[in-house]
Amino acid sequence: MSLEGQISDKKSLRSVTGKTADFSEIAKDCVAFANAQGGRLLIGIEDKETLPPLDQRIKPELLDTIRKRIAELTVNVVVLPRIGQAVNGGEYIDLDIHRSQGVASTSDGRYYIRIADTSQPVLGDDVMRLAGERASYPWETLTTLQVPRTQFDEKKFRAFCETIRASDRVKEFVKAKTDDELMDHYLFASSEWLTNLGILCIGRREDRARLGTAPVLQFIKYDETGGKVNKLVWDDYTLNPMELIEAVWREVPDWRESYEIRDGLYPHTVPHYDEVVVRELLTNALVHRPYTQRGDIFINLFSDRLQIVNPGLLPLGVTPQNILHVTVRRNEGLARVFHDLKLMEREGSGYDKIYEVLLSQGKLPPEPVEGPDRVEVTVRKRILNPLIIDFIDKADQTFHLRQKEKISLGLIAQHESLTALQIVQLLELKDATELHSWLNRLISWEIVRTKGKTKGMMYFIDPELLRKLDFKGKTTLKGIEKHRLRELLIRDLEIYREASIGEIHKRIGPEIPRRLLQEELKRLVQCGQIEKRGIRKHTRYLYAK
Repeated sequence: MSLEGQISDKKSLRSVTGKTADFSEIAKDCVAFANAQGGRLLIGIEDKETLPPLDQRIKPELLDTIRKRIAELTVNVVVLPRIGQAVNGGEYIDLDIHRSQGVASTSDGRYYIRIADTSQPVLGDDVMRLAGERASYPWETLTTLQVPRTQFDEKKFRAFCETIRASDRVKEFVKAKTDDELMDHYLFASSEWLTNLGILCIGRREDRARLGTAPVLQFIKYDETGGKVNKLVWDDYTLNPMELIEAVWREVPDWRESYEIRDGLYPHTVPHYDEVVVRELLTNALVHRPYTQRGDIFINLFSDRLQIVNPGLLPLGVTPQNILHVTVRRNEGLARVFHDLKLMEREGSGYDKIYEVLLSQGKLPPEPVEGPDRVEVTVRKRILNPLIIDFIDKADQTFHLRQKEKISLGLIAQHESLTALQIVQLLELKDATELHSWLNRLISWEIVRTKGKTKGMMYFIDPELLRKLDFKGKTTLKGIEKHRLRELLIRDLEIYREASIGEIHKRIGPEIPRRLLQEELKRLVQCGQIEKRGIRKHTRYLYAK
């Protein structure tokens, strides 16, 4: 999900001028942004527009009016208005709202917080929860232990700097910083001390242990009767959060287990728990947990399901019902580190990716549950219908499906048919009008068909289509799996004995990316299944037998 609505919004100039001025509404949005992570209001740009009117001009005295009225109508809110000029020459007001140092409210005692693209009220017990979560300074930036900035784990910091400079998500001016400047840029240090975030990510083992809330992970495997059959614990604080994810994936042997599904002559392997799903679940547990609260992260593996248990509640405003769409980052600095290291997508919680993978594999979507002091996410192992895997795979190869389309197609395929209201509930959408981006292209391609009208409209997949997997689109090998491509290459050279990459490419499928072809030919040469002679454009490949 895009963060545009989370950190910025647009307002008409009429909201601050003339008889239509509504400063109370502006104040509400300012309070909501201040209680979240700060943000911007672009006043003078209509809701569905990207630019202000060409001839629009802003009077400088309007900035003073806005600053004065916001100060009168809010508590603990700091705003900085300025006149911005768009590329078309039109002017608008860029109202910068700072993250509040305490809890922000309206002057009449109302509390709001920014959730996705709306400013939502905070009521009842949630006001106390907001106050508890809203320390004057984020936990990450505090220098609680007074550890000098020179006392860090050199191996961890060197690995961090090397990975950051190799990342394509990091801008060049950041890569050009010195190691010491990178430490400040990522909030690992403040003045002469390491911050809590710095100790967590690059600190020494003994300092990480002294934090008190550094993550401890426990993996417990249960048999069918509920008895414990295996236990692994990462509790010595040797590893930082990034290394913990790699250790869990590497050291738990059960992740290598899989189903084998026959697809014609070729077996199709589906892991019990996909690597993407496991890593995303662990990333969410580590990045979004409250680091002011003690408690271990439990990875419970049962005979039919995987369960991740994380201490603490979901961030304020996020619920199990809206978790697919709403993004609230509790630990902004750690989220930025994970994003820049390519361990997570910063604009989302990762649940959209989990949904996509599970539904594409014919499995149920994740099941998040919020308890009184913890969050549990359950992923089921069972494949409901193996046909769905091949169906979505071939649909994707033919039509190049978007993520939303894979998710909605997987849901409909599992249930055979769903009403508009049922899909809205399953996808946790606001109403049926939001189904457009999820289903319209699938309907136009006749992958999904409809009957009925409005809320009672039924969406279904033609059983004949599901059985035959017969699309009107042209069949393509563009998305061919690597193990199948290697079989094709071996069979081709077995017949023709010797060929250049161009000749092979033309015979087996010119739509296959040439780079993919080069990678798999190189792999076959390395394992001795084919031979290579010549260099550059004179390279020839031979059947090794």
